[in-house]
Amino acid sequence: MSGDVAESKRCPGREPVELFRPGRVVKICAPMVRYSKLAFRTLVRKYSCDLCYTPMIVAADFVRSAKARDSEFTTNRGDNPLIVQFAAKEAQVLCDAAHIVCPFADGIDLNCGCPQRWAMAEGYGACLINKPELVRDMVRCVRNQIDNPRFSVSIKIRIHEDLKRTVDLCQKAEATGVSWITVHGRTVEERHQPVHYDAIKVIKENMSIPVVANGDIKTLKDAENVHHLTGADGVMVARGLLANPAMFAGYEETPLRCIQDWVDIALEHGTPFTCFHHHLMYMMERITSKQEKKVFNVLSSTSAVLDYLNDHYGV
Repeated sequence: MSGDVAESKRCPGREPVELFRPGRVVKICAPMVRYSKLAFRTLVRKYSCDLCYTPMIVAADFVRSAKARDSEFTTNRGDNPLIVQFAAKEAQVLCDAAHIVCPFADGIDLNCGCPQRWAMAEGYGACLINKPELVRDMVRCVRNQIDNPRFSVSIKIRIHEDLKRTVDLCQKAEATGVSWITVHGRTVEERHQPVHYDAIKVIKENMSIPVVANGDIKTLKDAENVHHLTGADGVMVARGLLANPAMFAGYEETPLRCIQDWVDIALEHGTPFTCFHHHLMYMMERITSKQEKKVFNVLSSTSAVLDYLNDHYGV
């Protein structure tokens, strides 16, 4: 955790849970592998995003390896409020990871929703929704060992086929001191099926802590509709923000100003070319023709991308 992070210890301030207020929907950038890193978080914060998550970090690797810490986690003073998401399966390991990031972040989130095979095979992610006692122990351990009362501890889950089991899991987590719960409204097996917003509504009705809805939210209008359908206190967006980082500010498609902002921010942060280019491919998906995509998507250097943007869009 070199560079920016070394200078970014948090000043005491509001705890993230205070973002959740009656009549307000908290707009959240999801933890996305490779994508929700510092440069992208900086961009979406310019366009009305209230809260950002880091990509999922394997807590055991993070605790064990300085190299992993340097590559997986960078932040700066403007990068707040910030939640660091961890994959973990042992209470003390999660606590140790939380101790490391506590001076630099506003909370941690335990990933109980990742359905990828490797994560499930390792005992991480969505398999934890079937281990409510382990989730309870991990949350309790962090609550007992981190002495900053403003530091949030949240979990992100998927739903069970039998929703009673999900409600039970959430209630156990609430009793242990979880700050809020994010619910992706699909089961572990479901990928592209419709999101069960009705299930999120039931969970919300059975909780007294904030609930965040996640799944298939692609526009600000979608976010408002999901809030009305579920009663959720916040919405978490992944692919919708990749396609349009300005969506929370009400833009229907990525404005050229946002593309210019991404270029400026990415170059300032020294973003690797592949990441820089991929983000632009997502952002320009809706505003470029098939022919333009064929040309733009095979560009292989930062200078080629900058020349293309300047020639075609004046960016």
